[in-house]
Amino acid sequence: MTTPLPFVDLKAQYARLKPRMDARMRAVLDHGQFILGPEVVELEAELVRFSGAAHAITVSSGTVALTISLMAEGIGPGDAVFVPAFTFAATAGPVLAVGATPVFCDVGADTFNMDPADLERAVADVLAGGSLRPRAVIPVDLFGLPADYAAINAVADAHGLFVLADAAQSFGASRGASRVGRLAAVTTTSFFPSKPLGCYGDGGAIFTDDAGLAEVMRCIRVHGQDADGACVRLGMNGRLDTLQAAALLVKLEAFEDEIQARDSLARRYDRALRGAVTLPARIEGAASAWAHYSIVVDNRDGLRDALAARGIPARVYYPSPLHLQPAFRDYGGGPGSLPVSEELSRRILSLPIYPDLDEATVDRISDAVIAALK
Repeated sequence: MTTPLPFVDLKAQYARLKPRMDARMRAVLDHGQFILGPEVVELEAELVRFSGAAHAITVSSGTVALTISLMAEGIGPGDAVFVPAFTFAATAGPVLAVGATPVFCDVGADTFNMDPADLERAVADVLAGGSLRPRAVIPVDLFGLPADYAAINAVADAHGLFVLADAAQSFGASRGASRVGRLAAVTTTSFFPSKPLGCYGDGGAIFTDDAGLAEVMRCIRVHGQDADGACVRLGMNGRLDTLQAAALLVKLEAFEDEIQARDSLARRYDRALRGAVTLPARIEGAASAWAHYSIVVDNRDGLRDALAARGIPARVYYPSPLHLQPAFRDYGGGPGSLPVSEELSRRILSLPIYPDLDEATVDRISDAVIAALK
């Protein structure tokens, strides 16, 4: 019987990092400062150094990072927030949580990221409708590739929109001379365990160069309290715990090498699968974090089943675009309104990719894909 492969192998990563990881964890257990301990402060400084952003505010999840960012910007009822339809629900959920209205946009068929032209179309539709104020846009760096922020920022500047980058899958990536964290006014990321930089639970961070906004975000993160403990605004419990910060500090030490390993594996997939499937886009001047290696094929479900029979996991992100899901149907145009997102949801499939995946296994997976498509 074929031993099934893991889709992500966090145990192999831990084995590689075990001495430093165990030492860091023991240090937290010894000093006992489990909330906002010294490792949190150290991690935020390291995230600033890595990203180039002026401020990094660690929080309890990527979803909380988006929610805090919207709250800090004062976005709420009557505001339209433009969101790609082809993404996870956590991108649009915070929009509804602050009382604003998500307006869904289509994505590019090659990059899977927000289509700037369709963003322009959606803004025009909202302005013509007259019932909502265009206030913000949340591009998503899907599967690790940064969105086209130059084009999106141009649309945003023309209409006075706040740009909030959802980089839950792309921390460690870059576009042009800037790393993720510097591509938009505010950037959020997730440290969910399977992300390129993941902890051992939930976690996230917010990046910005705006000192005033960063101060507001830190206040919201701790129940809206100021430095004296007075509640000066509506807040939440959004803190990253110290044990997660300790784990991230260890993983950040190895992160550059892991990003390079992911890219090397992606290029190996490219060479093996070119001509058999539609490959992930490579954009000149952009470097992906390769959170997922996602191909586009006909009979996607048949291919997934054939791979599963060989012990190879493959996952579908995402089987339904947001504008067709029950929680968001009232905010979309219904079937056929965002055709690229709808087509991708039927044809996209993600293959295993993680730093400890070896080249022989990539070859095994690639051979199985090609064999199944014959």
